[in-house]
Amino acid sequence: MRTNNRGAFVSRRTFLPFSPPSIGEDEIAAVVEALRSDWLTTGPRTGAFESAFAAWHNLPAQGALALNSCTGGLHVALATLGIGQGDEVILPPLTFASVANVVEQMGATPILADVDPATLTLDPAATAQAITPRTRAIIPVHYAGPPAEMDAFRTLAQNHNLRLIEDAAHALSAEYRRQKIGTIGDFTAFSFYPTKNITTSEGGMLTGAPDQIAAARLWSLHGLDRDAWKRYSNEGSWYYEVVVPGFKYNMTDIQAALGLAQLNRLAEFQERRRVVAGRYNAAFTNHPSLEPPTVRDYVVPSWHLYVLRLNLETLRIDRAQVMEELKARNIGASVHFIPVHLHPYYRDRYRWAADAFPIAYREYQRMVSLPLFPKMTDADVEDVIAAVFDVVERFRR
Repeated sequence: MRTNNRGAFVSRRTFLPFSPPSIGEDEIAAVVEALRSDWLTTGPRTGAFESAFAAWHNLPAQGALALNSCTGGLHVALATLGIGQGDEVILPPLTFASVANVVEQMGATPILADVDPATLTLDPAATAQAITPRTRAIIPVHYAGPPAEMDAFRTLAQNHNLRLIEDAAHALSAEYRRQKIGTIGDFTAFSFYPTKNITTSEGGMLTGAPDQIAAARLWSLHGLDRDAWKRYSNEGSWYYEVVVPGFKYNMTDIQAALGLAQLNRLAEFQERRRVVAGRYNAAFTNHPSLEPPTVRDYVVPSWHLYVLRLNLETLRIDRAQVMEELKARNIGASVHFIPVHLHPYYRDRYRWAADAFPIAYREYQRMVSLPLFPKMTDADVEDVIAAVFDVVERFRR
């Protein structure tokens, strides 16, 4: 923290971005090698990345499917499970809208259930109340990194013959009761967007049982019965058939080369995220204006996001003004997320009032996501802490 000669807070000189990727020379070399190869789209590197990702999760080699996004993974999962017109899928309002979008795109209906006020993940009790005879699946979103209550969701799925599709865009490396996220539900979708715990620039992975992944693979690339690598390599044949009306969601070998190099650094990345989150927790715990994230003792969070909640009744400004004050101090904070039911399309289509899901709506108004990424220095962390304290102390009631 910088102070002047009177001990007053002084903003950092450069802007601290919210979550830039951590790219090293190994990643650059791997991508250059892919560019110099004879294969750029889905090919041997993609297969190697799938196998390595499956092995990291202690899954069979055929238990992972590399895709262009987590959104693509969720869409493919719904299609593979035959979810469509007339079906309902339960999901939380506190998530990125892509989760609801893919349900809509399949012709099904997204049904929102409120979140747990402590963890901000989908509330099992609210989910149970939302189940109807038309419900086909539940999508627990592992919001910010701590896993949702998967034992409760497994019980609901078993009792009502439902499918579990986990949105693990935030949850790479997270564990629930010693089980790695990616090994519990029927399908689990991960994200490799640049802000995520590892990146392929854009990209995602779908995990599941090998037979389910084999079916999903057909949906991921035009419904072809063989992929391009098999058709155009010496292992393949020119002949192919379209067996389902599939999508174009495949990952390229350029992306997979980056992903393999990033996966090799995942343990390093996660340790740094844990340390940064720990320093935030130590600083913010017990402050009357601040509420650190809740992490239950039987989960291992991925620390994808650090979502600090403001006790607004102690402040003279609202969350939007806090964000502006942090920006003025060169701290790049963000908000995750604008709840699904507040977006015009969903608000108007389903006539959802802002307070239809009161916990999600209330918590949304007091959330701030602080910078959290492996390249953060100790000085960066101290600058964030000092800026937060300066704002809340300056504007305390």
